[in-house]
Parts: sequence; C-alpha cells; structure tokens
Amino acid sequence: MLEDPAGRAELQRLGARSIPVLSRGDKFVFAQNIAQVVEFLKLDEKTGPVLSPAQLVERLDRFIGAALQIIPLMPDAGGKVFSQGLPTEVARPEDMASTAALAAYGRGVRERVAAWWPGKADKTCGETVQTYYGPQSLHEVLERATWHIGQHCRQWMMLLEMAGVVFEQPLNDPDFADLPMPKQVWDG
Repeated sequence: MLEDPAGRAELQRLGARSIPVLSRGDKFVFAQNIAQVVEFLKLDEKTGPVLSPAQLVERLDRFIGAALQIIPLMPDAGGKVFSQGLPTEVARPEDMASTAALAAYGRGVRERVAAWWPGKADKTCGETVQTYYGPQSLHEVLERATWHIGQHCRQWMMLLEMAGVVFEQPLNDPDFADLPMPKQVWDG
C-alpha cells in the first residue's frame, strides 16, 4: 500500500486510516484483531486471548524485563535503528535516539504497568477501550501489547546473535506459549 497509489486511494475511499486492512466491497476490518477478521470472513473459529489478564500482565513484565536486558547490548548506531544486523537509515524518535534513552522509556512503561495493575478493580479487563484500529476489549489489547513486545524481544535477540554478541538469552520458547505470535522472527 505504501508504494501503491491505487491501494492508498482505496483505503481513503473506505475510510481506513491504517493497515493491515481486509476489505470486501465497501466494508473493511482492521486486521490487528483476529476475532474481527474471523467474524468479517464468517469463519467458525474460536478466537480471543488464551491467557488471563493476570497471566498477560506477568508475561508483559517478563518481556519488558527481557527488553531491558537486551537493549543495552545493542549498538547505538548513531541514533539509527539496529535492524536485521545492520543500522538502517530510519532514525529513531529524538527522545529514543540512544539505547540508554530507549531503556529509560522501557523502565517507565514497566513502572506504569506495575502501578496500574494492582489498582485495577476489574481484573477481567472486559471493558472496551478505543485504539487506533477501533474499539477493542482491554483483554485483547493487553494480549496484543504483550505478544508485540515479546516479538520485538525475539527480533532483538536474533539481531544480537547475527552481530556476534554473546549474551544469556532472557527468553525461551515457553515464554511465548499461548500467545498469537508469528511463527517466524521476521515476516516474509
């Protein structure tokens, strides 16, 4: 879509503001939520989080902790993103232009989650929250945030290995169990 003017025009016509999107005629669904894709396609498939919100918060904390171990091992690359073994020309946001700044951001996220969860009265996370891809249950958003951070950790670990950095792996296959993770570390 990024390089397809007709595709971008179609997204605008539909009113879709982000990708991935699945469309049929004048209807579309953001593909970030598998349950909505299954419903859109009228499939008879069970979807939704396998892990409870409490398990997801624990896993989220584990992934953020792993990221905090991994990030300082990555080269700063002059403010450029460390990607597939080589710095790319995509600049990090200014407030995360160094691995130290990125780690500080991660510590802040971890602290906010640690402060939020104990005070949350409804631990089912069944309420609906607004996201850039439409209204979602908090449980599903929590699952998406958790596996997404886990996926980045997998990518960072692979990049460090490719760069010859020796380190103790903070995560293993069981850490990713019961999350809707991509099978491959990299798409494609």
